[in-house]
Amino acid sequence: MRIGILGTGNVARTLARGWSAAGHDVVLGSREPENRTGLDVGTAAVVSLVEAAAHADVLVNATPGTASVDVLTTIGAPALAGKTLVDVGVGMTGDMALAHPNSSLGEQIQEAFPGTPVVKTLCTMDCSVMIDPSALEGPSTVFLSGDDAAAKTTTRRLLTDLGWPDASQLDLGGIITSRGQEHFALMFVAIAGGLGNHGFNIHVVPPGSPHSA
Repeated sequence: MRIGILGTGNVARTLARGWSAAGHDVVLGSREPENRTGLDVGTAAVVSLVEAAAHADVLVNATPGTASVDVLTTIGAPALAGKTLVDVGVGMTGDMALAHPNSSLGEQIQEAFPGTPVVKTLCTMDCSVMIDPSALEGPSTVFLSGDDAAAKTTTRRLLTDLGWPDASQLDLGGIITSRGQEHFALMFVAIAGGLGNHGFNIHVVPPGSPHSA
């Protein structure tokens, strides 16, 4: 699959290495590709944002959540139309408050680009866990939110290629549920502070069978 990752930060570089290792054709999109040389991105190349969009079957938004809609707008709706857009961003202010307290970045992207099916995922964990869930001591959960079933199917395949088994993937419903994923960022920061470490994840434990009398 041809994957265009928008951004060149830690998350973008980590995902590029993960999907490149899984055999996908990955590029990273940057506003200044000429200044983004020597990055540890596996076999991926760094190109312009427009080139990344043109290359991709699937786009991944790994840009800062406070700037993501503007970045996508510079690419333009026609270049994004029909492509699955996997959104892993979270908007946080400088004082670590939510930039979208009554909404979500996922919803705002979907509203701004109705011809581009958006799937929110991978935003509830550190990037090291995104591509190596097996390094944790036990099973954990990755979430999906989105309105388009086909886009979710594509995203589930890409998650599987990063090491997430089907049993670990929990579909939350429509794109409006991306609020829950993004707002978990506050809890993530609190847990990281309590553990003194970012390399963790959460596991949704379903109810067991009722005990017999």
